[in-house]
Amino acid sequence: MNRPVLVLNGNYEPLHVCTTKRAMGLILSGKAVVVENGRGFIRTVSTVYERPSVIRLVFVVRRPAPRVRLTKREILRRDEYRCQYCGREAANLTIDHVVPRHRGGEHCWENLVAACPQCNRRKGSRTLEEARMTLLRPPFEPRPTARYLFSNYLRENQEWAKYIDGW
Repeated sequence: MNRPVLVLNGNYEPLHVCTTKRAMGLILSGKAVVVENGRGFIRTVSTVYERPSVIRLVFVVRRPAPRVRLTKREILRRDEYRCQYCGREAANLTIDHVVPRHRGGEHCWENLVAACPQCNRRKGSRTLEEARMTLLRPPFEPRPTARYLFSNYLRENQEWAKYIDGW
């Protein structure tokens, strides 16, 4: 009952991922319908229900444009788990401010990069020019496409691809 279920808006736009239990609550209350059933059935004493993999809300929900949250995990994901100074893949990457905060650097997407501990220590609290270092690519705020937001779930839920790639 805790397997992920893709929730589509009334216009088939991917909205959210919820649990099977939450999805069944939406279906039984008439707020959603099953679009994909790739997981068999849920049997009760008197009824058999499809176990949903993808559901669609009956109505269209208006919502603000989504944004990717500024977290360490998302910065590492944006930088493909590579140090942005030397290009090494490391298990213990840190986050570095390109322009140090005590020098007026902000805590924002355009000023944060993934760095290995060695490069982070080498740069220290200096600017790129002072440390004589360069970035592999400039930092940016990732676009919150459906593929970017839900790609973590696609390995186990291949039937979601046709709904996610359309947006």
